[in-house]
Amino acid sequence: MPPTSRPLRKLGFLTIGLFDEADPRKGHESTLEIIELGERLGFDSAWLRHRHLQYGISSPVAIMAAASQRTSRIELGTAVIPLGWENPLRLAEDLATVDILSGGRINPGVSVGPPMHFDQVKEALYPDTADAEDFSYERVRRLLDLVRGKSATDFSGVEGIEVFSDRVQPHSPGLSGRLWYGGGSVSSARWAGEHGMNFLTSSVVRADGPEEKRDFAEIQLSHIRAFRDSHPDGEAARVSQGLVVIPTDSASPEQRAKYEEFVAKRTPRTTSPQGPAGLLFAPDIVGTSEEIAERLHAHAAFREVDEVAFALPFTFEHEDYVQILTDMATKLGPALGRRPAAG
Repeated sequence: MPPTSRPLRKLGFLTIGLFDEADPRKGHESTLEIIELGERLGFDSAWLRHRHLQYGISSPVAIMAAASQRTSRIELGTAVIPLGWENPLRLAEDLATVDILSGGRINPGVSVGPPMHFDQVKEALYPDTADAEDFSYERVRRLLDLVRGKSATDFSGVEGIEVFSDRVQPHSPGLSGRLWYGGGSVSSARWAGEHGMNFLTSSVVRADGPEEKRDFAEIQLSHIRAFRDSHPDGEAARVSQGLVVIPTDSASPEQRAKYEEFVAKRTPRTTSPQGPAGLLFAPDIVGTSEEIAERLHAHAAFREVDEVAFALPFTFEHEDYVQILTDMATKLGPALGRRPAAG
């Protein structure tokens, strides 16, 4: 391990929770079983993608609630809830409720911006207020204030036989310290730091700067440093990195071939910025745990984080995830210098 690398302190994984429209329960049950497996293997955290009007998890808060009753230690996160689809007050209530049920184990990650395909969905989502909705950082600030216990109303007290609070109930005191912002630009990293959030950085960043300097790892590193420079906790501010890594230590020959084909098909998009937003994708990493560890230790951004939420490929089978997670926990984690959590 290069001396500049931070020791890996928290090992997590991320899943989209795909399901078949004809049998959605099977896919959701698979996601819960994967989270249970993650706890048994000693992972520190399990994170859920959020997908609307697709065949992936549309309600990660509900999945976290279910998982909280089937696990006792593993932290449960979202990466990320797009707040353009949410009412911050209602979301604050749901998050606090699940955090209480889990014993203080949830790590909600959020992002801002208009909902995907907003022009096509706005009549169903905001039929009366679409033109007035604010999809800026203000939406995150509202959620932060409500989770932190600031007043939601100027009314409280007793009315008849009912008792009212002026802040979101239940209130979970530790939850505000476990709120994350998922960002892919310098500006979002700074905003998250200035507002005391934790920072999720994934396998996608905005390709800022001159084209000849658009190296993914260096761009991601600049975001991490901008975040910590802006955060009250400075170098101690929490950052989690989410790259796609696929260890093959115990994979069958057929699995290895499938994994290598998956990575080969996705590699061309990593060679240049994609789409109008100029998004740059990190190459997926497939190989033995020792090979993956070597590449990660050479990754400029990885060397400055001590938490990861490795993303599971979205289209694999349940048995593939079992193999990948087992290798991550038993081979890759130790190769990165991490001591396994208690099961």
